Amino acid sequence: MVDSVASPAASADATSAQGRTLTLITGSSRGLGEALARECLLAGHQVIGIARGRSDALEQFAREQGGASLQQWQADLAEPLIIARHLGDWLRTQPQDWAAVNLINNAGVIPTPGPVEASTLEALSGALRVGLEATLLISAVFLEATGAWPGDRRILNISSGLGRRAMAGSAAYCAAKAGMDNLSRAMALDEEVKATQGRPFARVVSLAPGIIDTDMQATIRGGASDGFPDRDRFVAFKTEGQLASATDTARKVLKWLSRNDFGQQVLADVREA
Repeated sequence: MVDSVASPAASADATSAQGRTLTLITGSSRGLGEALARECLLAGHQVIGIARGRSDALEQFAREQGGASLQQWQADLAEPLIIARHLGDWLRTQPQDWAAVNLINNAGVIPTPGPVEASTLEALSGALRVGLEATLLISAVFLEATGAWPGDRRILNISSGLGRRAMAGSAAYCAAKAGMDNLSRAMALDEEVKATQGRPFARVVSLAPGIIDTDMQATIRGGASDGFPDRDRFVAFKTEGQLASATDTARKVLKWLSRNDFGQQVLADVREA
């Protein structure tokens, strides 16, 4: 179900779009997603946040910025068809003269660490639907609905080192992020074909953001060591102060998003900057 969403007819007028940036962020109600939304609001973007929950703190922050342009769409990304269709309908009502439009697929779910048979089928399904299927469907409608827009279009998928290195006790999350990485590579190849044909194209990156002090890290540390042999290592990340803050990470991620060479390296790590 999609709640608290402006009607697709309630679009910005064409004049207000000129020279501005529209940024769509999934998983925007907490953690890195909320920090990304804050930094985008500070930069003057119109922000559409999509998440199951709603951040009152983010709403207050937008008001404190003089009414910065923020919409929070409440939707369960474990049912991605609904929100993807809604987003496509909304984008088709928007003026096409945005200077730039960004999609940041940030939402992810990690079941309690352990072998797959220790998780419920619902938890495993949700992890794949939020982490991979939602990224696929939302990216598809984004590319289709903005295909004729002349401005700069970018898709930034928030991946993980666990998409590139398997870890015991994290199979569903590893699978979602590995799928995101290869999805990003394939979409980038599709966009490259468009570019060689002289057609409008988007640029795509799948970016590992490093190890961040978020609720997801708390979930990882909460795993039982008998089914999650790396648990002590993740506990040490916290106790030894090795976790980056969500705000610092968001700034690094958005710096990567704004790079002139964005898209030339599809699989990237924010720590390589």
